[in-house]
Amino acid sequence: MDLKKTMLDKKVWAVIGATPDTSKFGYKIYKRLKNHGYTVYGVNPNYTEVEGEKIYRSIAELPEKPECIDMVVSPRISEKFLDEIKENGIEYVWFQPGTFDTAVIEKAESLNLKIVYKNYACVLVELG
Repeated sequence: MDLKKTMLDKKVWAVIGATPDTSKFGYKIYKRLKNHGYTVYGVNPNYTEVEGEKIYRSIAELPEKPECIDMVVSPRISEKFLDEIKENGIEYVWFQPGTFDTAVIEKAESLNLKIVYKNYACVLVELG
């Protein structure tokens, strides 16, 4: 089965890099998932809320374990979150375009995470 479809069938997501800035993908992806009926948690230590909804500083703070993580941050920050993702028993990670480099993908693969990153895979596009 297509890994993208498997992930999109998961109903609890966390967006790393969620932001109240409506011009940024961290906002657009967070909102698009919510508008499509997903339970979505924002993770970004720089903000406390997006439109009145709590934003968390780390994955460990989330009230429930997400089934899938969507990365909307720089590769340097993506790489920092990978260990926390693995430690929390999350296996699915979707890297938006621009959120990964070779080191990030190699680390994700070494942690045996199931990842989507090729062919400009974008949640916004997939959810229309």
